[in-house]
Formats: sequence, structure tokens, C-alpha cells
Amino acid sequence: MSRGLRNNNPLNIRRSADRWEGARMEQTDGSFVQFVSLAYGYRAAWKLLESYWQHFKRLRLPFTVANIIARWAPPNENDTDHYVRTVLNLTSLGGKENLPRPFVGIAIDKLVHLLAAMTTMECGVPYKEVDTAAIWEGYELAFPGKLSETKVESRTTGSPIVESPFRIEPPCDAEDCWHLDEYWNWSPLT
Repeated sequence: MSRGLRNNNPLNIRRSADRWEGARMEQTDGSFVQFVSLAYGYRAAWKLLESYWQHFKRLRLPFTVANIIARWAPPNENDTDHYVRTVLNLTSLGGKENLPRPFVGIAIDKLVHLLAAMTTMECGVPYKEVDTAAIWEGYELAFPGKLSETKVESRTTGSPIVESPFRIEPPCDAEDCWHLDEYWNWSPLT
């Protein structure tokens, strides 16, 4: 079993001054956070994705796979280009595709694809064997109440992605939806 899975930290989030909800009381790994469950490891990943979205928005950078991974797995520690190519191949996401904001709760299936592929890269788990139920549970822990009333019966199908349990129409105001213009071909009135 990989270190990330032993730590319930499938995206290998490094230890820092951050106090993560769901972190084990006793941290025995000197480099990476240890969580009480896989869902809490994914909760932290969702929270980091949201902070990346906010960071990229301030810099007016698109929220793309390449930008996310360049920050998550910087070139001084990883073969970032290989990481990006692998994630794009596994997910069928577009290289320049502006991904949805995690907090908004729409089209999150794209980000579930992303986290599943990143788990493959970080832990060596075959893409189709990634525990997507834990990814969805992590989302619910990170952003309570963001799921729509329409839930899917099962979130594990042998493939990392199932139909999205989220609303299809952008339920956000102009400031929250700036990144959706290209994705939805929709522009909110300001």
C-alpha cells in the first residue's frame, strides 16, 4: 500500500502550519499529513482546490489542469509535464479547459475526474480503482449543503466518474461565475 493511502492522504498533502479538519491527533509521518479517513484526505484536497481557484482568480489565470498541477506538483519536485499529460489522458479533460469552481457545486464530476487521476499519479492506484465514493464524501465534508437535492443512488460504478449529482444551470452570481463564461458559453449579467 502506498504512503498516501496509509496516511489517508491520497494526494500527498504536505505537513504545514495548517490545522486540517480530520487530521489524526498523532502525526507520525514527518512530511505528509495523516488523516483519520480517506474522505478527510479528499476533503483537504477539495479545500486546496478551492484556495487554488481563488488564487488563480486574483491573478486572472484560468483554472486549468495544467495550472492546478503546476502548483500542486511543482517542477522542482516532479515531472510536472508528464503529470499533466497523464491526467489529461486519464480524464479526457481539455488542456485549456476552464474547470468549475469547487465551492459552486456544479459540474463537479470534472473535478472528481481530476482528483481520481491525481490519486493515480500520487499513489499508483489504477484510475478505475480509485475510491470515488471517498472523493464525493470529501466534497460533502468540504462544502456541506452544496449538493443538489437530486442525488445519485450509487457513486461507485467501477469507473471513477458517475453522473453528476449537481445542478446543471450555474447557480451563482457574476463574481462566482466569471470562470464559467467559456465553459458554459454563458455570461452573467453584471
